[in-house]
Amino acid sequence: MADTRLDQIRTRIAAIKAELNAIDDMRPGSLSKQFKDPERGTGAYYQLNYSHGGRSRTDYVAPAFVREVRRELVTYKRFKALTTEWIALSIEQSRLKIKLTGKS
Repeated sequence: MADTRLDQIRTRIAAIKAELNAIDDMRPGSLSKQFKDPERGTGAYYQLNYSHGGRSRTDYVAPAFVREVRRELVTYKRFKALTTEWIALSIEQSRLKIKLTGKS
């Protein structure tokens, strides 16, 4: 049974690696629409907030680039989900290998 699970883990890790290899441009953060005059809802602009290298940053995003930045944010979230899953599977794989080796 453990050997079957090891095979499943190896297969999933290979699929994760392939998906990570296909990832395009990405960036962390969250995009929000702000207003220079919030009470009237005028002067809209987009603001990207993120942390990188231990520092919090804010970038302003021109309306022409909002769609692209949103796509990059989604890509980054997918990247994080895949790497988190890979780490969890690697831990499980290591534990199973140790368990199997200990029984021999």
